[in-house]
Amino acid sequence: MKPPYITDEFLNHFIAAALAEDVGEGDHSSLAAIPAEATHTARLLVKDEGILAGVELAKYIFSYADQSLRMEVFLEDGAKIKYGDVAFTVSGPARKILTLERLVLNCMQRMSAIATKTHHYTSLISGTGAQLLDTRKTTPNFRLLEKWAVLIGGGKNHRMGLFDMIMLKDNHIDMAGGISEAINRTKDYLRAINKKLPVEIETRNLSEVDQVLQAGGVDIIMLDNMDLPTLRKALKLIGGKCKTEASGGITESTIRDIAACGVDYISVGALTHEVKSLDLSLKALAE
Repeated sequence: MKPPYITDEFLNHFIAAALAEDVGEGDHSSLAAIPAEATHTARLLVKDEGILAGVELAKYIFSYADQSLRMEVFLEDGAKIKYGDVAFTVSGPARKILTLERLVLNCMQRMSAIATKTHHYTSLISGTGAQLLDTRKTTPNFRLLEKWAVLIGGGKNHRMGLFDMIMLKDNHIDMAGGISEAINRTKDYLRAINKKLPVEIETRNLSEVDQVLQAGGVDIIMLDNMDLPTLRKALKLIGGKCKTEASGGITESTIRDIAACGVDYISVGALTHEVKSLDLSLKALAE
């Protein structure tokens, strides 16, 4: 199922731009070698292990390019996959299949890698009550698809961009002149534009946590790069007055202990910016 931000308008724009980049004036290789009337069937072959993502997107890409292309799906988004699995077949004009091959694979390989990593990290914090968040550390113009992959892997999307949440990071605080100044200006700004947005602020130590609590008006306190003893003290200080998010340098070896401290959220940039694409291939079926 597509999340609300994956609209037809977005997909049409994305696919059109991607094809313009890749095809240009024409796929001369396919035009040269393949007869115009030729039809064929190809299968999406899995050559790796993980979580599959991008099947729904592949359906849309094939349909967008040529509605005569037909997919038979054997494995849906979110399925656990292993070497040798066949996710789907696509049948129709051979030239179209070849032209679309790389776009489909590029999207699915990256999305599957993100879904796989997200699923792994989510499993590491299972039962703790903490939720795994993504970040804005994404590929420009591919963010929405990467965030979709996080959902498929069992994670939760954080803010989509700079427009749907106020997040006061260390640079905002330093450039504003301090925590209270940044928060007070934020309150004034939201009143002035008559808009309600969730407000999150980054803290680097217990003193900053205390300053945030004194200023008030914050929905989430980010606890950035804190060791476990400091994190526990910060959570005790906050005492449930607002939601908490642990962030900064979190790895698969540390995430469970961090979650066990009692934070509400854990954000991991590595879900989207430190992944190795899964090995998938689109191979022609022998006739």
